[in-house]
Amino acid sequence: MARAPPPPSSLPPPPRRPTVVLLLGLALAFCLAVLSIQSSFFTAPRLASRLDLDSDEVRALSGFQSRVQQCVARRGLGLTADIIDHCKLVLRFPKGTNSTWYNTQFKYFEPLEYNYDVCETILLWEQYRNMTTVLTREYLDVRPDGWLDYAAKRIAQLGADKCYNRTLCEELLSVLLPAKPPFHPRQFATCAVVGNSGDLLKTEFGQEIDAHDAVFRDNEAPVNKKYAKYVGLKRDFRLVVRGAARNMAPILKGSSDEVLIIKSLTHKEINAVIKELPNPVYLFQGIVLRRGAKGTGMKSIELALSMCDIIDMYGFTVDPNYTEWTRYFSPPRKGHNPLQGRAYYQLLECLGVIRIHSPMRAKRVEDWSDIPSREEIRTAHAAAFRLKRHETGQSDQMGPFSNCKVWGTVDPDYGPVSGTPDMSETRKNSNYKKWEVLPFDSLRMEAQEHHVQMGGVSLYKMDGNKLDDLVCVRHERSSS
Repeated sequence: MARAPPPPSSLPPPPRRPTVVLLLGLALAFCLAVLSIQSSFFTAPRLASRLDLDSDEVRALSGFQSRVQQCVARRGLGLTADIIDHCKLVLRFPKGTNSTWYNTQFKYFEPLEYNYDVCETILLWEQYRNMTTVLTREYLDVRPDGWLDYAAKRIAQLGADKCYNRTLCEELLSVLLPAKPPFHPRQFATCAVVGNSGDLLKTEFGQEIDAHDAVFRDNEAPVNKKYAKYVGLKRDFRLVVRGAARNMAPILKGSSDEVLIIKSLTHKEINAVIKELPNPVYLFQGIVLRRGAKGTGMKSIELALSMCDIIDMYGFTVDPNYTEWTRYFSPPRKGHNPLQGRAYYQLLECLGVIRIHSPMRAKRVEDWSDIPSREEIRTAHAAAFRLKRHETGQSDQMGPFSNCKVWGTVDPDYGPVSGTPDMSETRKNSNYKKWEVLPFDSLRMEAQEHHVQMGGVSLYKMDGNKLDDLVCVRHERSSS
């Protein structure tokens, strides 16, 4: 028989768990709300600040892009610039432009448009204004495995992929290896970089070229009275490929002061020639660029930019309708219209890196007001730098050393000048080392001021086409 339920007063109290859970849930929600409020209180200003900063940078770069677009329209001889965003733009040649170069490897004709990242480009080229572009002993000493790995890459016919025998490698490099940079940023006010194009014969830029503080030439281009009215007679620097370096003696004939800088490698045969010359000879220190125009001409601009305030460019094929490849000192050969190079050089002019001179530009008034000013370029550079740092989560602290990957310290009086005991009497008695022993107070005042601002630190590129791979060398006396 079923038992009757107990009276209500005798029932056990209801379970308390749901109430506890509810209260705990409410408490947790309250805590989370408080934390959320506190978190937003502390982080919201930082987030807003970063968003505002990015907006400021984007605004500054967008304005600069418009200036570049206007510059290309006015100076590009038919080129136009289409803005994609605050950093990217496309340079386009007009429809119907003769594109005759055919890439047999990839089976396509040279295109009529080229994409560029102006932010990356301005950061890279402005960096060269603080760089050293000559290989030195301090660089090899400070760079990790500089002598073991990198030195071997600058010596041909070594017989090994590394300098396992450092003494041998030092012997092979010493004849053209200064202890410290022989040249300095801002050493010259105006410089002319003179290419070898047959276009030079269509103008008479000779006196104008010679009026520059320093003139940079390429490879085996002759400098003599025959071509003086076209290319001038002034001879200061010459950048040469290894093949041309074998013919240094006839190239340099008539000038014992012209500095020869070898673009790639040295070896015993080249060293033997150097030991007979009275001229300064060094190795170029720089990355292999794969952007737009290629070859010795681009390297000459890098070299000049590391020493000069203003660079005027002559003798490069940059005008439309160029249908044959020529040098001013040799017969014409079948060639092509180098559209890629033309586009990139025009971009560099509109970024304030170079000023282009050519036959189709020769008669116009030299008004550079449509090129962004140095102040506009500095503002764009700072904006691009901060934006890049934000994108990578790095500190946006500006400064020439922000991209130093490797640091080292050497004594200011460190190391010997270039040379070897077995040099000829001609070289020993010449003034080949004059740039290495040049007194600091004889430098141009702007170069001295730059040196002081940099704290005497030398900057070098290390590897690849990167912005943050610098080798930075202090010059400080040991405290011991």
